[in-house]
Parts: sequence; C-alpha cells; structure tokens
Amino acid sequence: MISESKLLDRKLLRRGHTYDVSLLWMIVLMAAFSLMMVYSASIAYAGHDGGSKYFYLSRQASFIAAGGLFAWLAAKMPLSFWKKITPLILFGSLLLLLAVLFVGREINGAKRWIHVGPINLQPTEIFKLAVILYLSSFFTRRAEILKQFKKVWFVGIPVGAGLYLIMLEPDFGSFVVVSVVAVSLLFLAGLPFRWFIAVVAIGLAAMVLLVLIEPYRVARVTAFLDPWQDPLGKGYQLTHSLMAMGRGGWLGVGLGASLEKRFYLPEAHTDFILAVIGEEFGFVGVLVLIFCYVWLVLRAFSIGKQARDLELFFGAFVAKGIGMWLGIQSFFNIGVNIGLLPTKGLTLPLMSYGGSAVMVMLLCMGLLMRVDYENRRVMRGFKV
Repeated sequence: MISESKLLDRKLLRRGHTYDVSLLWMIVLMAAFSLMMVYSASIAYAGHDGGSKYFYLSRQASFIAAGGLFAWLAAKMPLSFWKKITPLILFGSLLLLLAVLFVGREINGAKRWIHVGPINLQPTEIFKLAVILYLSSFFTRRAEILKQFKKVWFVGIPVGAGLYLIMLEPDFGSFVVVSVVAVSLLFLAGLPFRWFIAVVAIGLAAMVLLVLIEPYRVARVTAFLDPWQDPLGKGYQLTHSLMAMGRGGWLGVGLGASLEKRFYLPEAHTDFILAVIGEEFGFVGVLVLIFCYVWLVLRAFSIGKQARDLELFFGAFVAKGIGMWLGIQSFFNIGVNIGLLPTKGLTLPLMSYGGSAVMVMLLCMGLLMRVDYENRRVMRGFKV
C-alpha cells in the first residue's frame, strides 16, 4: 500500500516542474553551440595536430558528455552531501595545486595541467569550485564571526594558500577570478562595509604589485593599451582578434567562413573562440551570446535569493558563488577578445575547448539545478 504522504507528494510534484526547464535548456543549447563552434574554430588545427578534422570536436563531445554525467550526479545529490564533503574537495584541490608544480605539464611557460590519460587535468578549475563550497559552508555555520573582524582572517588561510600555489604556476587570470569570487562572497555574507573596502583595497594593491614585478605581465598591459604598436609581437593575438571582430561586421561572414582561425589567430578554439564567433556570426551573434551569459548569471542570483528567502543559506551562497564565477570569467574573456582587458589566458565558460574547465562548469550547472530543486521542494512543503 502507498502511504497517504507519498500520494500527496506525487500530486504536488505533478502540479509543476520539479526543476528549472528554462535553465536546463539554456545549458543544453550553449553546450551544443560550443560543439559547433569548437569544430568550426579548430578544423584547421585539427588536421595538423590530430590528423583528423574531427579531432577536437570528438574530444569536446566526450568532455561535454562526462560533464553532463557529473551535472546529473550533482543535481541528484542533496546539498547536505556536498556540504559534508566540502573539506575533502578543498583539501584534494590544494594537493592537486601542489602536485601540478612537480608533475605538471608545462605549456607556454606555465605548469597548469596534469596529464591524466586522454585529458589534461587543471587543478585550478577544481579549486574555484572548492572555494565556493568552502566559503558557502563556512558562512552558513559561522555567520556571526563576520561581525568580529579579528576572527575572520583565518577564513582566508586555505584560500590564500591556494592563491599562492596558483601564482607559482603561474596563472594570474585564475588568481583574479578566485579573488573576486571570494571577496564577493564575503560581501554577500555580511562583512561590514568598511572592512570590505579594506579587503578590496589590499587585494587591488596586491594585484598591481604582481603585475609590476613580472616583465611579461607589464608587456601584456602595454600591448593591450596599444596592440598596433607591435602587431607581430606582443600585440599579435589582440590585433588578430580585433581583425576577426571587424571582419564579422553586423551579421558575420557565415558559419565556417572565418579566415583568422586558419593559423592566424592563436588559441582560436580556446581563449579566443569569441573572436571566431564574432567573425562568423557578427556583432549580433556576440550580443546573443552575451545575453545568454547575462541570463545565466541573473538566474543563478535569482535562485540564490530564493534560497536565502527560504533560509537555505548554503544553497544561497553556492548559487550566488557560481553566478559570480560564471559572470566574472565570461566578462574577462569577452573583455580580452574585444581589447577591453589585457590577455589573461582564461577560457570562455561553457564555450571554449577544454577538459577540466568544461566538466567542472557543467558540474556547477548541476549544482545550480540542485539548489533550485531544493527551493521548489521547500516551497511545496517538503523537507530537504
């Protein structure tokens, strides 16, 4: 016999969706568009590097499939489970950040990847998620400590250790992303404004110092300010990205018709995939893609606000942290591609070719779906 409570459960669940259909479709459509654009942007490189024009397409498809599985598992696991294993994820990510310095694969002068079978594992991506989970868990359990600044500093010890290891790789772009996400979560958790301003000021000063002590970072900044001064050297990537955008015009030259992806624009299928999108789909296509990112970020913050109103504070911080990460990294990548920011080596979330970045971001989308699911459960009178 089926109990009365289970019958009521089923009736309530049938009254509406138990998950966010619009969010799911946005993720699916962006993943499908990523496959199409990775294939288009990499076809010239694929024949040279892998011997088949489908080389990068097939790998990206496998990354998305694996990421989709992780997203499904993340959406199935209760947030209480994620909260419980947060220390393991944080500790594991720190170990990987340490390991990459010794056994990592060096590419373009940086050790950011550990070669694991067919993929290059990037510990920094795992650490970004670990920071969101760690701070969300901490603020949920110890919100009152934020009112006592003398006790707040130890919150940043694991984050600071990870940031130090990231700079040893070095990966300044990820350093900035993690820092901005961490400080934003501090603000959302209720850190007094004067202390928040002090933290931001110290962080900005540290970033400026990190730029000034490394000549190649100074060179990137000067190249960004005037890339045409050295178009065949320091400004090479940016000038070709701008030429791709300019050639695309309003509506683009058509799918597959980009010239810059044919060995002119470096990293056309990774860091500079937006330039290929701009060339093939034009200004209108770039605007549509930016709209998709804005929609995702606003949806993440809406889910987070709803969780906060329902007193599901861990889920609220997780959703807002994911939204902040997605928004900041996509803003930086878009800014680099259009010459608004200096080159940072950050991928475009859910779009660029890559293993760890794609799989971890899809896992985050699964977590976001889980937060929304638990919100809906509580609003229907169930416990989570």
